Amino acid sequence: MQEEKHYINSIYYQFELTAKYCKYLASQLLKKFECILSLEEVVTLDTIATNGEMCQRDLAKIILKDRPSTGRILNSLEQKGYIERVAGTKNNRLVRKIILTEDGKIVLSDITLKIKEYLQNIPRAFSTEKIEDMKSLMQGFREILKNEVELNI
Repeated sequence: MQEEKHYINSIYYQFELTAKYCKYLASQLLKKFECILSLEEVVTLDTIATNGEMCQRDLAKIILKDRPSTGRILNSLEQKGYIERVAGTKNNRLVRKIILTEDGKIVLSDITLKIKEYLQNIPRAFSTEKIEDMKSLMQGFREILKNEVELNI
């Protein structure tokens, strides 16, 4: 791999900029669709929907938020009626599991459909195959970074 003289020329910075553009686009779309959820709340609902019921600590590790921030997001979603926290066990310990309510499933489905429809209308610079290759490369790169990063979540 070629050594970069400046950080802004590195792959790390290129990923960072790309992630920022994606985040800005997602936030703008939520505003355009008059969604009452923040991007963090949508990501949290989608993570729960994808992974099934889980405890707050497991969720925090997946969305890369500290537990207090994750708790604030969950409190907001619970107040809106989109999630419930129910008693459960993990490794023989009592924990509060997070589950989507029917309203949570409906609002997530609605916003996901709107975002998907919008993104399908953006001209594609890459083929489906290239996009899948990029996703695979990013996942592999993220796995390498996981071994280098110390997370206190």
